[in-house]
Amino acid sequence: METVRMFSAFGALAGLGGLAAALAAHRWVAGRPDGDARMREIARLIERGSMAFLRREYGILLVFVAAAAAALAALLGPPTAACYLAGALGSMLCGLVGMRAAVKANVRTAEAARTGGTPGALGVAFRGGSVMGMAVAGTGLAGVAGLSWWLAPGGGLPALGGFAMGASSIALFARIGGGIYTKAADVGADLVGKVEAGIPEDDPRNPAVIADNVGDNVGDTAGMGADIFESYAGSVVATMLIAVSSSSPSPQAVALPLVVAMIGLAASAAGVLSLPLLARLGPEWALRAAPAVGLAGLFAGTWPAVRAMEFSVFAHPMAPFHVIVVGALAGLLIGLSTEHFTSPGRGPVEGVARAGRTGPATNVIAGVAAGMYSCIPPVLVISAGVLAAHHLAGLYGIGLAAVGMLATTGVTMTVDAYGPISDNAGGIAEMAGMGAETRAVTDRLDALGNTTAAVGKGFAIGSAALTALAMFSAYSSAAGLASIDVMEPSVVAGLLLGGAVPFFVGADTMGSVGEAAGRMVEEVRRQFREIPGLMEGRARPDAERCVAIATGASLRRMVLPGLVTLLAPLGTGLLLGKEALGGMLAGATVTGVLLALFMANAGGAWDNAKKTIESGGLPGEAKGGAAHKAAVTGDTVGDPFKDTSGPAMNIVVKLMSVVALVAAPLL
Repeated sequence: METVRMFSAFGALAGLGGLAAALAAHRWVAGRPDGDARMREIARLIERGSMAFLRREYGILLVFVAAAAAALAALLGPPTAACYLAGALGSMLCGLVGMRAAVKANVRTAEAARTGGTPGALGVAFRGGSVMGMAVAGTGLAGVAGLSWWLAPGGGLPALGGFAMGASSIALFARIGGGIYTKAADVGADLVGKVEAGIPEDDPRNPAVIADNVGDNVGDTAGMGADIFESYAGSVVATMLIAVSSSSPSPQAVALPLVVAMIGLAASAAGVLSLPLLARLGPEWALRAAPAVGLAGLFAGTWPAVRAMEFSVFAHPMAPFHVIVVGALAGLLIGLSTEHFTSPGRGPVEGVARAGRTGPATNVIAGVAAGMYSCIPPVLVISAGVLAAHHLAGLYGIGLAAVGMLATTGVTMTVDAYGPISDNAGGIAEMAGMGAETRAVTDRLDALGNTTAAVGKGFAIGSAALTALAMFSAYSSAAGLASIDVMEPSVVAGLLLGGAVPFFVGADTMGSVGEAAGRMVEEVRRQFREIPGLMEGRARPDAERCVAIATGASLRRMVLPGLVTLLAPLGTGLLLGKEALGGMLAGATVTGVLLALFMANAGGAWDNAKKTIESGGLPGEAKGGAAHKAAVTGDTVGDPFKDTSGPAMNIVVKLMSVVALVAAPLL
């Protein structure tokens, strides 16, 4: 395994280089002008609320991580427990670094919009997003490569499953907790502020506005970062373990995922650095072209790398490269499909907007239909990708396709993290009264951010599906399952139980948002009613009270769905056997992926249907009219769909698979 150790050493150094790039970008952002006193005051409130949430969340999670690591050490040995700790702490680090960058970049983006217009604001927001992107890729690569270097000599690479499990468990709690927070605040702010009080979005009189802006950071920045981090690390780990568990392990096959990740990190850096040149094309084209630069760099680098490694275990020596292309193109096609179903000006969104003319019910029905239709193209793409990857390189090919899809995470995550930074910048511009010209710039960037966020969610779902299938394949190899008989009663029971878990998580998280949003609505109404001069602008709201309500509700309600997801596969495997557990993973993957696609895309369609009416894109309908109010209702339903329950499904299917993989020696 000297080959694996050599590439692991290079990978660890490359990962540390990615982290250094993230820190350099953070320092650059922190050095930009941060506006006047009012802007700095608003930014401090957002930063204080964001970091307070993260401290409380991480305090709870550290207790859980310590207990889980102790159990793993007792059952599977210290190496697995150490890998678990590294994965959990790596996920927390990504969330912390990305959050700090986002709360620094938001006010500086608003100031750049005032002084430098669209190009200046785009540069600050994009560079702020690159902190999260490069931190996720750098930490993931450094963690997996460093542990591989440590474990390879003694044949201990199977313990790497603990790293993926640690990353997944933290990601689930972060995604659910952040998602409940952000949507409780968002729904409370919209229902009372926009619908009942008739005041604009991000109006400083609304007590829930600061909590809403905090939610963009804890949900769409820290939560999404943890989600992609565990997909990225999990795909590399699963592919390495599939290679290790083969009848005649090939050192080149074990090391290739690390090589692809290294090339992808360098290609991501090229994509990030290309923005100043691409910005001349306009922000829309720049945000599309930067990931394309990363993808081109990935292909240009992996072709000679695969050729030099001289693979002889596949029917064609260049089969691994072809699999990487399959995975990367599958991610691109899923992103394009998501953009079609969720972007303004496209048929599905316009149809949802038109449906609002006859009331909230028809708007909701149209959104549900659009979400269901949106599941079909990605499923076809994923299915074709899986078949092609398996044809080219067997089970190993499925894992390598996931690595190919996620290799340029550095630039993909940069574009996604740009969205909440731009959204926060718009909120600060509105609350600080920065004027119509500045708000026009931030609104344009925010609208682009909504599209990039929707595409990012589609990418996250597609990568989750392939990563879960890679983990499933690794579990099958580790458990010695050549096939699973679906006529076996225990397997059927496992299929049904696994299919039910995503529905339970979806129901519980939706209910959590409803409960927390109800408390937020009551608090906002109380402040409008009891604080003299608030509606007239003579008094300031108690924003910290709304932040406290959202924080308490989200942290309290994130525990149960996380524990169910962790314990369900373990209990099924111990009680019903490894074949039934295989059935559970299959059932959870099918329903989890479909629910994730449906909920994320339906929510995106409702959101942009509302924005279509607000921007005058629906002839005869204006902001404040009946169609707009119906669209606000649809958007309120869609908010927890796309930002809480839908994203949680990605991690549910991956966490169940990685728990099964880690627990395989016990079955």
